[in-house]
Amino acid sequence: MYYEIHGNGGIPLVLIHGGGSTIRTTFGNILDLFSKSRKVIAVELQGHGHTADIDRPFTFEQDADDVVALLKFLKTDKADILGFSNGGNTTMQIGIRHPEIVNKLVIISSFYKREGFFPGFFDMMENASLKNMPEQLKAAFLKIDPDSSHLQAMHDKDASRMVHFEDWPDEDLKSILAPTLLISADKDVVLPEHAVAMSYVFLNARLMILPGTHGSFLGEVCTYVKGSKMPELTATAVIEFLDTD
Repeated sequence: MYYEIHGNGGIPLVLIHGGGSTIRTTFGNILDLFSKSRKVIAVELQGHGHTADIDRPFTFEQDADDVVALLKFLKTDKADILGFSNGGNTTMQIGIRHPEIVNKLVIISSFYKREGFFPGFFDMMENASLKNMPEQLKAAFLKIDPDSSHLQAMHDKDASRMVHFEDWPDEDLKSILAPTLLISADKDVVLPEHAVAMSYVFLNARLMILPGTHGSFLGEVCTYVKGSKMPELTATAVIEFLDTD
């Protein structure tokens, strides 16, 4: 698994990118804001960016196990975990499957039930094709790995994971005892009302709804508004949450 380490000090913050993405496409405009005050471990999951694919499907559970295996390799006993979009699902699974390694969780623009998406989302995913994948994400992948067959495989596995997603029971989220910050946008692919509902399922969660679209407040490459101060605002809120007892 490919990873990068930035900054130093305190409990490390692990960054987990969204589906079809890389460290830079998801976090390129916010990573330095986090690393000013803490150690950041940014990862690329199976089949994404610099991390090669292997002969197994993409699952959030497997991604969670992979990230934790990396943290154990790095001799990290406790970490704060931040995941965006599909990375938020992986973050939840780390909280469910590996609570011993979690200090705090930050789950951004993510979901745990199919009803959490805007109407028609899963119809769209059923018909997903590489030609409809955002050009910025395709270009970023091919810059790292110019083999277009690897890009196709990553796209197809990500799409299949979403198409076949089955709702997670409330009990899974209730098992997460770590302090959790949920962040979403008012015009996100995940409905604001789903984010609100999730905040009541977790036993120890706070919620922040920001103006914007999917990832714009992080500076995600597809939705970032040049010159926006929203990534700085988001980073400040996340760091305050992580640093508050």
